Amino acid sequence: MDQVRLFALGGLDEDGKNMYVVEVGESIFVIEAGLKYPESSDQLGIEMIIPDFQYLIENQKRIQGIFISHAHDDVMAALPNLLKHIKAPVYATPLTALLIEEMLKKEGVRDVRVHRIKRNGSFKLGKTTIRTFGMTQSIADGCGFAIDTPQGAVVYTSEFIVDYDISNEAFSCSITALAEIGKRGVLALLTESVGADREGHSAPHHRITEIVEPTFETAPGRILITTYHQNLYRIIEIIELANKYNRKVVFYDDELRAMLKAVEKMGYYRMPVGLEIAKNKFHNDLKEVVIIVSGSGDQVFKRMHKVALGEDSLLKLAEEDTVIIASPIVPGTELEATNMENELYKEGVRVRTLDRRKVYSMHASREDLKLMLYLFKPRYYMPIKGEYRQLVSNANIALNMGFHADKILVLDNGQIAKFEDGVLKSTADQLTLEDVMIDGNENLDVSGMVLRDREILSTDGAIIIGIVVNHRTKEVIGGPDVQSRGVIYLKDADHIVKEIGSIMERTIEEAVREKRYENASARMEAKERIVKYVLKETGKRPMILPAIVEINVTE
Repeated sequence: MDQVRLFALGGLDEDGKNMYVVEVGESIFVIEAGLKYPESSDQLGIEMIIPDFQYLIENQKRIQGIFISHAHDDVMAALPNLLKHIKAPVYATPLTALLIEEMLKKEGVRDVRVHRIKRNGSFKLGKTTIRTFGMTQSIADGCGFAIDTPQGAVVYTSEFIVDYDISNEAFSCSITALAEIGKRGVLALLTESVGADREGHSAPHHRITEIVEPTFETAPGRILITTYHQNLYRIIEIIELANKYNRKVVFYDDELRAMLKAVEKMGYYRMPVGLEIAKNKFHNDLKEVVIIVSGSGDQVFKRMHKVALGEDSLLKLAEEDTVIIASPIVPGTELEATNMENELYKEGVRVRTLDRRKVYSMHASREDLKLMLYLFKPRYYMPIKGEYRQLVSNANIALNMGFHADKILVLDNGQIAKFEDGVLKSTADQLTLEDVMIDGNENLDVSGMVLRDREILSTDGAIIIGIVVNHRTKEVIGGPDVQSRGVIYLKDADHIVKEIGSIMERTIEEAVREKRYENASARMEAKERIVKYVLKETGKRPMILPAIVEINVTE
């Protein structure tokens, strides 16, 4: 019987960067390829963090497919980075597949087959059957995966809630389909943990209609509302409320409007006719309007912050405006959210922030997770997607339902669970993983050298010393020129600047006199001497950047 191996390349003990690997014999099945946003101040200039793909690159010939459960950044936004390194087919439901294709096109990734699959169905890759089942998520077309193995299915639910009142088929969940998979036999169940410490079901606490409806009814002027553009469920709620109270809708974010067009094209939802005001027809004198300001990650807070500062070219706040902050703060967005809210209060507009204790994100709470355990009846349970305390909370749910501790796997990223004959044999093997940090569109040195340099620049500044020497004789013929940025004010420290230049000049002359001059080593020696001198004089350790330019001089 083929050995089954399960492990995560991201998503354990963290919020985001989800990527899970199922190995059946020699075949590799990859589930998700997501990012997370930087959370700390020592990650200066980092736009996003993605999983370490090295294992997949080394074993790419064994990869049968990459499965993406839904169109959220935390599960699909690292896909272009992965597909720049490997060639593998991608499988996703129609809306997710369309958004993936647009994302790959934008990133210049070509020659990738994106296969459209049904939310509730099955398909085969080689000898392995993959079953899909629809799950209720905050975006349409979400699904989970069950990968059949000789030892039983490995089931991945992705994020979900259980809502018996869902009428839109694109958001629905088929309890019968889940139970059917459970009857066939489940080796391991992988479920999310973000909401594992919340009592009860997430529904109906995920809905905002009843909470914000009074504002729609009584607001004297415009309503500006922030939301993540991938939270389609919440956006539909806002549109329906606007329609009910005869308020026109303006979409600030072009990316959201493009997604809604795709949703309309697929028949998942249709905007009420005549409700929208096109962005190019909008002007700030309009009164009975709802302006949806959306984005991903901290982008939504940055956009509204810009509006609050009066720096936006489209939107200008007025005193009678009401701002509803319906985008919950997620890790990595706290600072931008606080700055935005603070500036909004300064502008004197009405600000309404949804209470996260009353309005839940669309992640499974305890009773939702219990239902999955009842329906799938797995032999092993693996909490995923969440910080460590959330993984433990999820594990405790299974413990309280009678699962033995040796049947519950709380793992680290890279830790491999091996199964043989339906029994867990080992979790001892560990892949060595590094976070891959993305600055714009380029990968940073994962050793962290770039980040350390940025931290030095942000705290102690930089000093650049340039000098010109004769290429043949090594005689100093120009400079030294000293430039200080963020260290000392040059006019107040003329003696320091002169001494820095002198140190540079003396270092070169000594090396030439002792017949050991070499450009790189002379720069390094000068740097060490200048660091010591500046530390003694200023108490700072700025970045020292010496440059020796050698030029040919005609006699």
